Amino acid sequence: MSEPISPLRLAASGMRAQSERLRHSAENIANADTPGYRRKLVAFEQAVAMGRPTGEVAAGRVQLDRSALPRIHDPAHPMADAQGYYDGSNVDLVIELADAREAGRSYEANLRMFEQSREMSGALLDLIRR
Repeated sequence: MSEPISPLRLAASGMRAQSERLRHSAENIANADTPGYRRKLVAFEQAVAMGRPTGEVAAGRVQLDRSALPRIHDPAHPMADAQGYYDGSNVDLVIELADAREAGRSYEANLRMFEQSREMSGALLDLIRR
């Protein structure tokens, strides 16, 4: 028989995963103008303990977006080649801002679930004490 899953642990795992996603989105935004920078992508995985799924979520390995880097023509740039081109960044600010907003809202939803679960546990303890 498996152990019941704590809603507090579930919500906390969701908050950890979303904060990791938000951190990488912030890194992508900060490096949007860095030549040769590739966008970082975070995938979520189901957490496993002792070979069994726990029901929690975890941020998986960070992967780099392998889409083509834009070629930018600027002969005055120090990284420009003989033809005056250099590789730009494949970060799209609109997509990153949307991802950051989604991660923030998901974090807030997990936080509300955490607070609600804690309040319900407190109310249950108060009922038991009576």
